[in-house]
Amino acid sequence: MIDEVILLRHGRTSYNVVHRLQGQIDVPLDIIGQWQVDQTGLDLAKRYYWAKVSNVAGNPDLLAQPGPQAAKQSDISEYQKVPAGKRKMKVVSSDLFRASQTAHAFADILGLPVTLDKRLRERSFGQWEGKTRPEIRAIDSEAYRSWRAHQGGEGKYGVESRTQVGARGAKAVLELLDENAKDDAPTTLMLVSHGSFIAATIETLLGMDPEIDELGNIPNAYWSTLKPTLRDDGSYGWTLAEFNCGPAISTVADWSNGPQELRYPGMELMQPLPVIDTV
Repeated sequence: MIDEVILLRHGRTSYNVVHRLQGQIDVPLDIIGQWQVDQTGLDLAKRYYWAKVSNVAGNPDLLAQPGPQAAKQSDISEYQKVPAGKRKMKVVSSDLFRASQTAHAFADILGLPVTLDKRLRERSFGQWEGKTRPEIRAIDSEAYRSWRAHQGGEGKYGVESRTQVGARGAKAVLELLDENAKDDAPTTLMLVSHGSFIAATIETLLGMDPEIDELGNIPNAYWSTLKPTLRDDGSYGWTLAEFNCGPAISTVADWSNGPQELRYPGMELMQPLPVIDTV
């Protein structure tokens, strides 16, 4: 039974640096993106340490044992009797590499497996994938203007609407809840995905209009938490318990560009979008 859903965005990529639309193009994290997800992974692993205990409790072979000359063996019952051993965590990631890298930065610390799921892929940007905003504007200024005004002009180029991606994301979340409904153990579901997907999915589940984009931008390697409540009619109600949370270091460091020791000469720095172009 899933009673908590965390949605975590992947770390920075070279496309993010220049605000190039990735969509479903498979782009890996760059060095700063790896730093971001490692920082987030460490913070979340501290917070959800119980998931390591739970995983060992359910998989006794994971518990390290001393050699035959030791005074005693490690006691698996300790892991199985504590409250932490009664919960579960499942980590599911978009199958795009930047998302799976992000998932492993968290899951590997706790020894948790990562399941790849195509349902969690980013919004498709159709013919605009791989292009920057100036390039899109040069191709069709009116379609670009309509897109930025949330009037749907991007549909002309095969871009998945925010309503469509929100419906796709909500459907995926509900299917994952149903797939785990018969398991009595309270479960935290960690979903690792993409910015537009996460925002539109949350908006859809909360009954907002994704086309208005009320929640706005999701920073790289930030997470949000939803709490589902099963209603009498079998549907779910949702509470947004956290939104756009990052690791402690993100509030004191240049989160978009990382520490100086990870910057090489001539390295392009990520700049904020002009206000007119912000998503």
